[in-house]
Amino acid sequence: MNKLQDWPEPIVRVQSLSESCLNKIPERYIKPSTERPSFSSENNNIDHNVNIPIIDLAGLFQDDQNVRAQIISQISMACREWGFFQILNHGVRPELMDQAREGWRQFFHAPMEVKQAYANSPKTYEGYGSRLGVEKGAILDWSDYYFLHYRPTNLKDFNKWPAYPPSIREVIDEYCKELVELCGRLMKILSLELGLREDHLQNAFGGENIGACLRVNFYPKCPQPDLTLGLSSHSDPGGLTMLLPDDQVAGLQVRKGDNWITVKPAKHAFIVNIGDQVQVLSNANYKSVEHRVIVNPNQERVSLAFFYNPKSDIPIEPVKELITTTVSTIS
Repeated sequence: MNKLQDWPEPIVRVQSLSESCLNKIPERYIKPSTERPSFSSENNNIDHNVNIPIIDLAGLFQDDQNVRAQIISQISMACREWGFFQILNHGVRPELMDQAREGWRQFFHAPMEVKQAYANSPKTYEGYGSRLGVEKGAILDWSDYYFLHYRPTNLKDFNKWPAYPPSIREVIDEYCKELVELCGRLMKILSLELGLREDHLQNAFGGENIGACLRVNFYPKCPQPDLTLGLSSHSDPGGLTMLLPDDQVAGLQVRKGDNWITVKPAKHAFIVNIGDQVQVLSNANYKSVEHRVIVNPNQERVSLAFFYNPKSDIPIEPVKELITTTVSTIS
C-alpha cells in the first residue's frame, strides 16, 4: 500500500523545494502576518541578548551537598520561570550525540528513493514526513521530519527505522537508551525539588512503562525566512522533551512574556523543556511554554527531539501534595 495516498493532498518534500533554488516560497508556506518572525534588530518582540538558563550537572551526583543544592535550585528556577533550560555534563557521550545528529543529516541527504521507502502516513506518522494534520489547504511548516517509537517496546519496530546510513539503527538505539536513563535521573530531581519522594513523578508516569519517541527535524535553507516558520508555535503535549539542537545554527525560539527568545545552543548540551503533562502533575509550579522554530536563508539545520511521556492510558492530574486549599471562615 502506498502510504503517500493516505494523505489528502500530494506530499511535497520541503528539502526538494529548497534544492530547486526557488527565489520565493510557495504560498502554502506563508504564515499569516501575525505569526511571521521578524529579524529586525528594532523589533521589540525579539530579545537578542537573553538566553535560556544553562546548567552544569557535573556536581549533581557527587557528595558535596552544597553544590547539589545549588544545581537543584537552578533547575527549579528554570522550570518555574522559563520551562526551558540547557544542561551540560549530563552523562551522554558527546561522540554519541554527534553520531546521532550527523547520521540523521546523512539520511536526509540520501537519494529521494531511499527516503521515500520510509514515507509515513497520517495513521501513525511513523517514518519520513513533511506535514502534520490532514486538513486540505492548510498552511504548512518549512521542514521535513522523521518520527519513530522507542517505548513501549511493543511499538518499537526496527523495520520502520532507516537502514541508511548503515550504522544508524544501532546509533539510534543506543542514543534513545541513554536519553531514557537521563530523563529518569531528571525526573528524580524534579520530584525532590517539588518536595516529593524522588520516585513520585516517575510513578505518576507509569513507573518503567513510559512512552518515548523521537522526532528528527530537517529545516532546509529558505529563501524567505521572514514569511514562514520551520515549526509553528506550540507547547509540547507530553512529559519532558530533550532536544539535541544543531549547535552551528540557531533556530529554536522560546516565548518569554511578550518576547521571543532565540536560544543560543551550547556545544554538546541538551535543551530540556517541560511538557503539558508535567505542568499538570506539578500543579503548574513548572511551566510548559510556547516555542517555535525559525529558518535560515543560508544554512540547513538538523535537530533531534526526544519525547519522554507518561504511559498512554494513565490519567494525569495534579499531585495531591501540591494542591493548596484556601479555607475561608465566617465570623
